[in-house]
Amino acid sequence: MKYEKELLARSGEKCELCASQKGLTSFEVQPAKNNTVDDYILVCETCNEQLQDAEKIVPVHWHCLNESMWSTVPAVQVTAWRMLNQIKSEGWPQDLLDMLYLEDETLAWAKAGLANENTIKHLDSNGNVLQNGDNVVLVKDLQVKGGGFTAKRGTTVRGIRLDPDNAEFIEGRVEGQQIVIITQYVKKM
Repeated sequence: MKYEKELLARSGEKCELCASQKGLTSFEVQPAKNNTVDDYILVCETCNEQLQDAEKIVPVHWHCLNESMWSTVPAVQVTAWRMLNQIKSEGWPQDLLDMLYLEDETLAWAKAGLANENTIKHLDSNGNVLQNGDNVVLVKDLQVKGGGFTAKRGTTVRGIRLDPDNAEFIEGRVEGQQIVIITQYVKKM
């Protein structure tokens, strides 16, 4: 394990994310800034597995970030921010993200790692990739909250805009009003 002594001393011999002591190993937070111990965190086998493979993420495990996101170690803050962004569709992580403050340099590091890993794909009800400016058709009647009307199935929505933060939302004009539409209720033309 790289930087073993320094990481064990800094972390108090516990995972810096969930405080477990089981199967501790070093994890390099990419992109590495200095090639020093500051680019690494100490993680348990459960955190390491989920950090390495997004398909193995168990969102309930990451409630531990409620505590660890307040770490003074920038690499821990970056990892917490990235994981909260990955699972923010669960609802509760968004509340933590709203509270989390990162220095400009730390936030830039956090975003730099996400740009390579997680480009958001907006998929229609058939699994087709949606792009800004596409035309879509509603596949279900949708009650427009606050609009006072129902957008009928078969309605064409032209020139959609994608929500950059959420793969489930697009925006478009229906009956002269700009509305948010969930992607599972549209199909690409």
